[in-house]
Amino acid sequence: MTELATSPTSPTSPAPDASPAGSTQPGAAPAALTLADAAAALRDGTTTSVELVQAAIAVADAHDEAVGMFLARYTETALAAAEAADAALAAGADVGPLHGLPLGIKDIITTAEGPSTAQSLVFDSSSMSGDAVVVSRLREAGGIMMGKLTTMEFAIGAPDPDKPFPIPRNPWNLDHWAGGSSSGSGSSVAAGAVLAALGTDTAGSIRIPAAFCGVSGLMGTFGRVPKSGCVPLGYSLDHIGPLARSARDCALVFDVLAGPHPSDPTTLDVPTTPCAAGLTGDLTGVRIGADRLAWMAGEREDPAVPGAFDEALAALARRGADIIEIDLPLYAELSAAEWVVMLSEAFAYHRPDLQERWADYGAPTREILATAVFYSAADQVQAQRVRRLGAKALAGAYEDVDLIVTPTASCGALSFAAMAERGVLDAIGAIHTAYWDITGNPVLSVPMGFTAEGLPLGLQIAGRPFEEALLLRAGDAYQRESTWHLQAPPLGLPATG
Repeated sequence: MTELATSPTSPTSPAPDASPAGSTQPGAAPAALTLADAAAALRDGTTTSVELVQAAIAVADAHDEAVGMFLARYTETALAAAEAADAALAAGADVGPLHGLPLGIKDIITTAEGPSTAQSLVFDSSSMSGDAVVVSRLREAGGIMMGKLTTMEFAIGAPDPDKPFPIPRNPWNLDHWAGGSSSGSGSSVAAGAVLAALGTDTAGSIRIPAAFCGVSGLMGTFGRVPKSGCVPLGYSLDHIGPLARSARDCALVFDVLAGPHPSDPTTLDVPTTPCAAGLTGDLTGVRIGADRLAWMAGEREDPAVPGAFDEALAALARRGADIIEIDLPLYAELSAAEWVVMLSEAFAYHRPDLQERWADYGAPTREILATAVFYSAADQVQAQRVRRLGAKALAGAYEDVDLIVTPTASCGALSFAAMAERGVLDAIGAIHTAYWDITGNPVLSVPMGFTAEGLPLGLQIAGRPFEEALLLRAGDAYQRESTWHLQAPPLGLPATG
């Protein structure tokens, strides 16, 4: 059986010259299997789709109860699809870049195998059925759906132990959160239960679990990926995108997902540049602006972050990039506007059910959604004005640089004890994702080290609209200088809380 925790040597995952400095690396097994390596092994005959799917099933069998990755598992259909994939490959029919590879889907995105729940007692699953456009595209590229992955209720809030759903835990430390709201997407990739997963991002929900779980996650430009078949949170903010081991993996999946579709009027008919083909490892002449955002994090900044960030900048420079210290324009203002817009749009969707089924919502979800009742029409107008001004100011900043990097978060994953005591929003200043949702720019999070407690840290790379290829090239170049994305969590540790 193929082991998802280890990977053969492959040109798709170059070995770096040295292990990065600047943060503590826990005693985890290196060289976790990437999607790109699995695809290569499948085609050179060193593994089969059935072996890959069986290995993924074994991980879920062993660890899903403890980690809380899946809401539904499609074991029988996945094995049947794997057998068909192997037969097709043996007959010379290579369906596409994801041929025979095990994937997971966040449970606010519909699949034909079964209903979505949005991890809520409130959601009417009959209102949405069949494959979402993005799931259809994954299947057409040969992907195999392993199941529906845990989220936060309606992709917002925090875990509620009083509701009958799994609590998504962090595979690096089960007493800590996997990050919201694509929790199961991050934890299942980190654990090896899938090779890539779909998540959604409205204020950071691809990049936060990617950073907290030590994997890579991509939010493309708003409008790049169709959202038909996805339960909305913020109509003008929602993105669908991949979480996977590496930037290269994210590029392979994003190339499949991107492109307009008539069922989603928000998608943009803009020519797409294949991202995976441009991963040269060379950043010569690329100007990268760096903002540490330590002033936002304040005392919540983990001591390991400055050193890890410095080493990440040095690694990018070794690949040829020119590093320029910058200050992101209107950072606090745009971050505040993001919350006004997101919660107002979410409240518009949920208001009837909140009035009629208040107790059926989890307490964290209803409390966050209900705060929007205090926003006025004037607040929404002002937030949209800030949004337009901020987007213009940010475009001006990109006249001097090609990419911008920050920490994804200035802390590791939150503990459940701290969340219960202070609430998830207590750490909001140390999480640096919402700024980019309100502007709609593409952003990639990649692992950049660990805290002293062994919790992963993330590096965020942001580009101009529609320049996903460049930021993925930067992420891949960085990962040729580091091994953080290949670390596997120490599964099997019991939770104490």
